[in-house]
Amino acid sequence: MQLGTRWTSGDVPPAAVPAELHQAIGDVDAAIPGDQLGQPRPRWTLTWLEGKPIAELDTGVIVSIDATGRPVVRHDIDDEFG
Repeated sequence: MQLGTRWTSGDVPPAAVPAELHQAIGDVDAAIPGDQLGQPRPRWTLTWLEGKPIAELDTGVIVSIDATGRPVVRHDIDDEFG
């Protein structure tokens, strides 16, 4: 696995983030409720596994690319309790 980059939810993804992930990441960011208590926004981490990009939010939401090249959004709890 190769570490990519980190950025704050709601910010424009860095140039290192493949364009195929941008819309799905934006959709996830838009679904996060605003914090009225001043808590920091969660952060995304981009990693590469076997040459494929994986963006994971601190909350456990994962955006990746499926075998057909389409972005997939899932939550890490899906893997445990699927």
